[in-house]
Amino acid sequence: MTDSTTQAALGRQLMARLDEAALHSLPGPGVTRLFCSDEHREVLELIADWMRQAGLTPELDASGNLVGRNARALAGENTLILGSHQDTVAEGGKYDGMLGVALPLQALQALKEDGVELPYGVEVVAFGDEEGTRFQSTLIGSRALAGTFDPASLEARDADGVSLGDALEAFGGKPRDIPQLARKPESVIGFVEVHIEQGPVLEQRDQAVGVVTSLTGIERHRVTVTGKAGHAGTTPMAGRRDALVGAAEMVVEADRLLNATPDFVGVVGKLEVRPNAVNVIPAEVTFTLELRSPDADVRETGSREVLDACRRLAQARGLELEIESTYQADAVACAEWLIEALEGACQACHEPAERLFSGAGHDGLAMHAMTDIGMLFVRCKDGLSHHPDEAITAEDAERATRVLMRFLSDLEAA
Repeated sequence: MTDSTTQAALGRQLMARLDEAALHSLPGPGVTRLFCSDEHREVLELIADWMRQAGLTPELDASGNLVGRNARALAGENTLILGSHQDTVAEGGKYDGMLGVALPLQALQALKEDGVELPYGVEVVAFGDEEGTRFQSTLIGSRALAGTFDPASLEARDADGVSLGDALEAFGGKPRDIPQLARKPESVIGFVEVHIEQGPVLEQRDQAVGVVTSLTGIERHRVTVTGKAGHAGTTPMAGRRDALVGAAEMVVEADRLLNATPDFVGVVGKLEVRPNAVNVIPAEVTFTLELRSPDADVRETGSREVLDACRRLAQARGLELEIESTYQADAVACAEWLIEALEGACQACHEPAERLFSGAGHDGLAMHAMTDIGMLFVRCKDGLSHHPDEAITAEDAERATRVLMRFLSDLEAA
């Protein structure tokens, strides 16, 4: 294993790689890199180079994932899958997703340079679309690998009217071949993802890493409120069918219910007003509603209460309401044997690593349908994520890389 000087260098090199990846972004604050965009294409060239340095052979698959395989994986031996997503939210940070691509490649390269040959196949996947920022349809790549890809998602369209299928075809993917990407469960050892915590727990504990026990359940809805446009100066206030006022009441009521329910969180993250004119009563408002809970019963009950409240408020104001469910993923548990293996690697590296729950969704939500999943969290400053100020330290990057190296070295072929 590498000495402490080399390990510190690994952290610095990892941070430099993450800085370089962040350059592939749309202009503006933070990092904005969307699925099947020019920035996506550019960053894959960089990641492919990292894969080759780690001894992996890179390949763009039919769903837009970049997959790097070692010789044993290429030969069809049982394989451990590692990875995370390359895409970001609008004006996001450098580390959400990309850390889980760069760090395992850094760890594999260090093991290779140390002369360590792993006795099993390894794949590192840079998933194309986890955030759903462009097409509002998440986990495309991980669902493809898990064998749960829904071809109907190819019809989703971005703000410019481009379909996901057409964008993927232009990117070099092969939408028709996506079903063939499904892995055989018996040939997969498991799936492990490294990710920033996106929360404050590790910082509060003063710990660099943590071992995840489970991933939250998530559902998303697109809510359209329809009223009637009119002249803002000549239409009496009484009797107006103002879609924005109705939508505002719904947002406030959703917030009240979320605050009143333990282990239930959510957000109205996107809102569109039509005709969006300064002197016209809004005729239509569309907003997104995302709801999360680690407890399926809490999420289902809370969702029903929120959506029923929207219906009551719409009826009270004479507004029409359409609710479209756009995404759902149930909470999933990490495999106990992977939790224990990651804990063992932490202990061997003298890293305290208590267990914690993930309040965010990850590619593991999809991969769980096909194989056991495990997850290692890395401390992030102020628990901040989905923001340009998202930050980790070089020291924590090094410590997490060292833990993953130990995990990979200790893992036996299944």
